[in-house]
Amino acid sequence: MDRTRPLSLLLAGALALGGLAALAPAAQAADSELARNGGFEAGLDGWSCTAGSGAVITTPVHGGTKALQATPAGSDNAKCSQTITVRPNSAYTLSGWVRGSYVYLGVTGTGTADGYAWTQSAPDWQKLSKTFTTGANTTSVTVYTHGWYGTPAYQADDLSLLGPGGDPVTIPATPTGLAAGSPTSTTVPLTWPAVAGATSYKVYRGGTLVATVTGTSYTATGLTANTPYSFQVSAANSAGESAKSTAVSATTTSGGGGGGGELPARALVGYLHSSFANGSGYTRMADVPDSWDVINLAFGEPTSVTSGDIRFSLCPATECPNVESPADFKAAIKAKQAAGKKVLISIGGQNGQVQLATTAARDAFVTSVSKIIDEYGLDGLDIDFEGHSLSLQNGDTDFRNPTSPVIVNLIQAIKTLKAKYGAKFVLTMAPETFFVQLGYQFYGSGPWGGQDPRAGAYLPVIHALRDDLTLLHVQDYNSGPIMGLDNQYHSMGGADFHIAMTDMLLTGFPVAGNAERFFPGLRPDQVAIGLPASTQAGNGHTSPAEVNKALDCLTKKTNCGTYQTHGTWSSLRGLMTWSINWDRFNQWEFSRNFDAYTWN
Repeated sequence: MDRTRPLSLLLAGALALGGLAALAPAAQAADSELARNGGFEAGLDGWSCTAGSGAVITTPVHGGTKALQATPAGSDNAKCSQTITVRPNSAYTLSGWVRGSYVYLGVTGTGTADGYAWTQSAPDWQKLSKTFTTGANTTSVTVYTHGWYGTPAYQADDLSLLGPGGDPVTIPATPTGLAAGSPTSTTVPLTWPAVAGATSYKVYRGGTLVATVTGTSYTATGLTANTPYSFQVSAANSAGESAKSTAVSATTTSGGGGGGGELPARALVGYLHSSFANGSGYTRMADVPDSWDVINLAFGEPTSVTSGDIRFSLCPATECPNVESPADFKAAIKAKQAAGKKVLISIGGQNGQVQLATTAARDAFVTSVSKIIDEYGLDGLDIDFEGHSLSLQNGDTDFRNPTSPVIVNLIQAIKTLKAKYGAKFVLTMAPETFFVQLGYQFYGSGPWGGQDPRAGAYLPVIHALRDDLTLLHVQDYNSGPIMGLDNQYHSMGGADFHIAMTDMLLTGFPVAGNAERFFPGLRPDQVAIGLPASTQAGNGHTSPAEVNKALDCLTKKTNCGTYQTHGTWSSLRGLMTWSINWDRFNQWEFSRNFDAYTWN
């Protein structure tokens, strides 16, 4: 949250690779055409394109009536591929026609030397070719075409693989050994042994197909607490799908919510500038209207970035002439709580950088935050780490098993506080989109390094604490454009941005495009939408009419515009705003609109 002016974060970085194109000799007469639907006359049948990047077009084409067009976006290079059965120790010729800048045609899995042909610039159709020989144990290869990061769409047509055909593909055997891991209140992890010849696996819940994955694990998400579920899995390849495995059952736990059950079904969350003044003016705790269900005291800040020692005090009278006494402030907190409101200490903000890089800092954090909670009789904790508080070290690539000390220590500290104060402890988080939804494209410094190590850095914290988390209210403001699950970029300020960003939290998404590392969606009652209360509060102010459109779409599936959500979430918890002070400055426009909105 910005005390003074919006904080902008930029992500930059790209790698450039090169390659040599090899001219292919003519194939032998005995060779067969092995590529399936190489002219794309049957659409994308036989082809798989990353992140939904591929589409079939009717112009321009090289031959026939259709061609492939694929569009790179963000960290995705628009790779379209097909796995083909071949023979060991055999020669093959891969070829195809392409248009565009930095277009690649290549092969992997040869068992000898994988390779590719490429063109830096092909304003009109240009033929690429690559020859290769399979290894002694090779029975299949994957051929592909792709563009390059940040470049426009490319086209490909009449892709061909000539050589001796491999043995016929047979349907794989039925998987055995399907096992369910430890459930949470909303998820069940599943694993199974690999099946020879399988290229993918289909996961069924209660007999209904819910996912297709290439690995041997899957986490079912979005489940209901304290509910039994039945799962099966089948193996598939180009020849077809096996029978379903023996079913396994698992029952979700009854936990989760971190005190959220004591919040109203629709909650309004606001930050109260208690320790400082800015252009919005100081608002006394007793003067906060009853509209606000959760009041976050801004801010508790560390004595130094790495100390973990958090301090909180009321705004000095010299800065805030109308500040109440500590005794009156504490009495007003008790009055709010008696009326059913929750009052939390918010740690961080734009100026309060907190890096728990050591166990000593972790322990100091627990001790000092506990002291603040006890002194003011608070209901819980809000984590508003911004800037450089959270980042991922090189090699920390799996959000499910973080290794960076600042991440691990924060998770441990919050779990300790939760255990100390019990089930009624309220835990909320207010990350920026850079640290959450950007993780759909980028995670940490990336597989080759060079990316911003903060990208997606909140994801391991949210995931580890999802069963303790009362509310996640991402700041849908002071943000650059973010790619949604439709693989389109969305910009702040209108309903579309809030719809797309919230849909990502509720649906879940593969982190950095890796389907094997899927961030499970949260429960709707754990999610609120974060917005600025006025144009002065931050970039990305959204008018009440656009706020209502977003709520209509997410909770009723109406007024959705162009973005199509992956569900209808009638139990979405509500809204968060920066801040109560700025809402007062703006004649209470934000809270009045929340109170007037018809949810059902």
